[in-house]
Amino acid sequence: MTNTDVRLPVPDLTDDALAAVAAEIAETAAEYDRTAGVPVRGLAVAHRAGLLTATVARRHGGAETGPRDTARILAALGEGDPSVALIAANTLMAHASQAANPHWPAAFHDDLLARSAVGPAPVNAIRAEPDLGAPARGGLPKTTARRTASGWVLDGHKAYATGGTALAYHVVWAVADEPDGDPAAPRVGHVLVPGDRPGITWHDTWDHLGLRASNTHDVTYEGVELPPEAFVEIPRGADGVYRDPAATAGPGSLGHVALYVGVARAARRAFADFAHSRVPAALGRPIATTERIQSVAGEVDLWIAQAETLLHGALLRLEAGEESVLPQLSVIKVAIARSVVTAVQTAVAALGNPALSRHHPLERHLRNVLCVRVHPPQEDTALLAAGRRVLGG
Repeated sequence: MTNTDVRLPVPDLTDDALAAVAAEIAETAAEYDRTAGVPVRGLAVAHRAGLLTATVARRHGGAETGPRDTARILAALGEGDPSVALIAANTLMAHASQAANPHWPAAFHDDLLARSAVGPAPVNAIRAEPDLGAPARGGLPKTTARRTASGWVLDGHKAYATGGTALAYHVVWAVADEPDGDPAAPRVGHVLVPGDRPGITWHDTWDHLGLRASNTHDVTYEGVELPPEAFVEIPRGADGVYRDPAATAGPGSLGHVALYVGVARAARRAFADFAHSRVPAALGRPIATTERIQSVAGEVDLWIAQAETLLHGALLRLEAGEESVLPQLSVIKVAIARSVVTAVQTAVAALGNPALSRHHPLERHLRNVLCVRVHPPQEDTALLAAGRRVLGG
């Protein structure tokens, strides 16, 4: 099968269409949060709307959406179910990377597009390891791709592999073990692994506070056999040192933080719904009519407006070719994260006990929004790098 044989769903990126998708996905979000199962219904909705393949290159039949529209998509999905949005974010980033810099071998890419035409086909870069932690903090993986006469054999243990059994493709960060390789400076790359390949075992390790349905489990690869083209090398720097691309925020990495803007929007709506429905006996009218609650609603809106303005302002500057914003993207990401967390915490604090009950959606939104802090580059490294840049260190 070739790329011309597939017909991908066409995305409707109007505000109304994205809002409708968010609303439909939200209908099952609480259920998947409770069960921690793969959010198959939410992923199916996103697929039908063309939102899982929106960044596929036009030359392959996709819409090739840019960073701003991708951020709009992820904010909408995050408003519906951030677990769906996180799986989608990783998938959209993979397609966008391929659109900008073709590096997947044709056979693998054709297969991914064929799967994407008939149903959800999530992709994720499987990089973290139990001993190594986040790759953005340095180090090389223990996972190895051993060269054989027929191709490669992959062995290793990965952590935080978002998407779980739903993944159509794993993009596994590994070190090449080659007979003629340099043991002191082995080649590093990503191994493209179809999710149904023998030798893949999932371990149910994800029992998390938030994004419970993201299925960010551990996975092991034992003797996974792959063809020669499955290994895609990641070049080292001019100084011969490998540097992880996630250590510094780029336009694509703002997609992860965008989904939490959606979580904050969902919290704003939940706050408003409660304020209109809550009628204390002593007050005799909805608390939404009081200046206290109106002021809180305004403050929640302030923090969301700040997050949205930072997100889209940065992306607009990049679209305009302002390269001066590039060094600040990591701290802009930190500022957006702080804003969305504050928005949700403000709503929860104002409502008190009801907002902390598992029967109220604000409790789920609070748990979910806190996960924004774990996406690299994390706050401490972003601030340190910015400080050294400012001080010339």
